[in-house]
Order: sequence, then C-alpha cells, then structure tokens
Amino acid sequence: MLENFYNSKYFESIQIPEFMKKIGVFIYQPYKWLFYIPFLFISTIVLGVPGCFIGWFISPKLASRISAVTWAKVNAWATPMFVRITGRENIDRKQSYVIVCNHQSHYDIFILYGWLGIDFKWVMKKELRKVPVLGDVCDAMGHIYIDRTNSANAIEEINRAKERIVNGTSVLFFPEGTRSLTGEMGQFKKGAFKMAIDLGLPVLPITIKGTRDILPAKTMNLLPGLAQMIIHEPIEICSYSEANIDILMDKARNIIEGAME
Repeated sequence: MLENFYNSKYFESIQIPEFMKKIGVFIYQPYKWLFYIPFLFISTIVLGVPGCFIGWFISPKLASRISAVTWAKVNAWATPMFVRITGRENIDRKQSYVIVCNHQSHYDIFILYGWLGIDFKWVMKKELRKVPVLGDVCDAMGHIYIDRTNSANAIEEINRAKERIVNGTSVLFFPEGTRSLTGEMGQFKKGAFKMAIDLGLPVLPITIKGTRDILPAKTMNLLPGLAQMIIHEPIEICSYSEANIDILMDKARNIIEGAME
C-alpha cells in the first residue's frame, strides 16, 4: 500500500510556500542528526551482517533480494524519500541487461536497490571495498570492483565478472563515472557499452530524477523529497559493434537526458 501511495501523482501536485520550506528545513535538522544518521548506521550493520552470511554461504542473489532491498527501502522511508516508478513494463525478468543510469546522488543507490525489482551487480570503484560492513556486503553479493586508475586491471575484473551476468542477473553502470555536481549529465565512458556488445546483451537506460535535491553530491545537506525512476525501453545491440560504439553511447545518453528535461 505504501509503495502505491508513493507512486501516486499526488506529490507532483503539491505546491509548498517558500516560507514553509524554510521552516521545514530548520525543523528537519535535529531529525537528520539525532535520528536518521544513527538509523542509517545501525540499519547498515543490522542488515549488512546477515547479508554477508547469506551471500557467502547461501546465495548472492538471495542476499541482494533480502538484505539490500530491505536496507534501501527502510532508509528511503526513514528519510523520507517518496519514490515514483514508471516503465517497469519495459523489463523482462528472465533477460539479463547492461543497465546504464545517470548519477546525481548517493540516494540513486536506494532507488535502484529498493525499486528496480531485478537482480543486478554493480560496477564500483575499488575504494568502496574498504568501507566497513558495506564493502563486505557488496563483496558477498558478487558486485564488481574496478581500479579506475589501472585500465588493464579494470578490464580484467570486468572480464572475470561476465560469467555472473546470466539468467536474469544484470550488470549496472553509472557511465558518467561519478556523481554530477551541477545536475547536468557528464560524458559517458565506453565500458558499459563495450560489455553489452561483448556479451550480446541489450542496454537498459534508466533516468533518475530528484535525488540531487534530497542529497546533493559531496554534501550533508539531506532533505526529504520526491524522486522518480524512469525505466526506458531496452536498446538492442545487434546492429552495434566497437566500430560504431559511439552511436550506441549517444543514443543511450540522449534517452536518459531527454527524460530529465
């Protein structure tokens, strides 16, 4: 019921006077520091430790479905972040994809984990492996760490990970490489699209909107808000190769960026 409520168009029609926004920001600060930040820390440990055991000894897919999805949703609701999803009908759960998504905030992770509804592996920078609990959980779930300063090592890690991208398990890239500081999309890197061509998998573009207003990149300016995830139609890659990979990149980027306007 709550998810249907969050997905409704009710929140898009709310017009909040400016003075009420300022009052709300002031009132929210003690909630953020006294409740939400401790809650995020505790929930990461409480859900992350069982997630490690499930991922290592039972199934990485089950760990993602239970621990990661629950962790994302409870922290989104505690913020609160209201989420609206469109385009879910564009996903075939039996199909594996190379998912490409714009990146504006850490809250993109909550949306993708909590509401995308399919199993996927992240491609993430190796520094995240050192984060206590979070790094261990991501390792147990089979996510892919790459060294962005070592191209040869990054290619090797991705090649090793290809065997996991089967039977409905997808791989997710933020092709910009980092969060946007301005809200405008950065240039895409080729890694995701080369992997799609190598594996013969369709590219699934996703647009996320609103998370930058909830938590801008490289700040602690957290506020409640409404976010939206738009799942676009997959791009079949049968007509693409490394020779025209730039056309594939531009097509995916234009689809994602077009939905942000």
